[in-house]
Amino acid sequence: MSEQHEVLVKQKGAVIGLALGSGSARGWAHIGVIEGLEKIGIHPQVIAGTSVGALVGAVYAAGQLGEFSEWVQTLTSRDVFSLLDFTLSGGMVKGQRLFGFFEEKHKNPNIEDLDRRYVSVATDMKTGREVWISKGPILPAARASCAIPGVFSPVKYGDRWMLDGGLVNPVPVSPARAMGADIVIAVNLNAQLVGAHVSIASQKEGLEEASTRSDKTFWQRATEYFLSSSDEHPSVFDVMASSVNIMQDRITRSRMAGDPPELTLVPMLEDFALMDFHRAKEAIKEGHRLVEENAAQIRAWAGVAAAEIKPLDTRAESPLVGARKA
Repeated sequence: MSEQHEVLVKQKGAVIGLALGSGSARGWAHIGVIEGLEKIGIHPQVIAGTSVGALVGAVYAAGQLGEFSEWVQTLTSRDVFSLLDFTLSGGMVKGQRLFGFFEEKHKNPNIEDLDRRYVSVATDMKTGREVWISKGPILPAARASCAIPGVFSPVKYGDRWMLDGGLVNPVPVSPARAMGADIVIAVNLNAQLVGAHVSIASQKEGLEEASTRSDKTFWQRATEYFLSSSDEHPSVFDVMASSVNIMQDRITRSRMAGDPPELTLVPMLEDFALMDFHRAKEAIKEGHRLVEENAAQIRAWAGVAAAEIKPLDTRAESPLVGARKA
């Protein structure tokens, strides 16, 4: 941080923002990053999230991160598989069972009533525009951002069908700034994933259990077809996941070049498959490691702000559900 900017931070009492990126199961690293920041006395006031970043950010903004962290660390591959409601309508997984189960366990406050500002990023399927959701119940706002093309079915939010926010803004730095953040800490989950293995082999336990049954349903047979993979022939799921990784990596580079954050944290989780949600302990540990490793640099930017932080009026006028061109 330059001396000139440090003086400016001291004068303004800068607001700290988190830009939590998309990345499916790798997103559990966001939990570790947030816990690590809290541990060193840095409490972000603005949370912007895309896809799984929108989900973790929503839980944090609603004050439920501790319980959520404990729960995800108990998940097994069988648990994850049981929460996936497979379909061929708009994607492989509806997501209703997963998010329905989640909503039963967590509160769903209105974003306007939170102590922190929160915004999720989604993609309008009809227009392709970037949509920021910063008002209304927080869980539907997060869900609207989580619809990976070909994997999770689109989500209807209001009168519009929403796709994954990672299609237009995988690491939402610009929404964090628009919501009032002076210093943005970005967590980029996609930086090292092009060419990485993304097979759903880790879900083998659930698949093998289903495949041994003689009364397999159509959906079980279809699931085996989509998820089966070998060294010689990638599965349909592998192809879709690799395509998403490549696309999000390229978009992230472009967006962050035009609007760079003050700090970028990159969890090293290249061996994580798209649906490795049962590996939360590893991802959270990596988030902790990142903060510890970069603590000096983080404090150089945010330490001053943490000491002289200014109150943030969460009820002030902020961007409503709006559309922006990608």
